[in-house]
Amino acid sequence: MRIFKKYSPAMIAKHVRTFFKGRLYIHGRGAYEFNNGSIVMPADADEKHRDTVKELNTYIETSKSC
Repeated sequence: MRIFKKYSPAMIAKHVRTFFKGRLYIHGRGAYEFNNGSIVMPADADEKHRDTVKELNTYIETSKSC
C-alpha cells in the first residue's frame, strides 16, 4: 500500500501504471484500489471518492497515449 501525503494526479498515475494492481491511500481523500492499470470504483463510494476516481482514470488514460 502506497500512501500519498498530498493529491498529485501525475505521481499517482505513474504509480498505478507502474504497479498495475494494488492499493493506495491519499491523505484527505481516502483509500483506493487499482487493477489492470486503472482505479476501481468502490461500491460504497461517496461523491468526493467518485470524482477522484473519475479524474485519476481520465488522467491515467491520457498519459498512456503520450
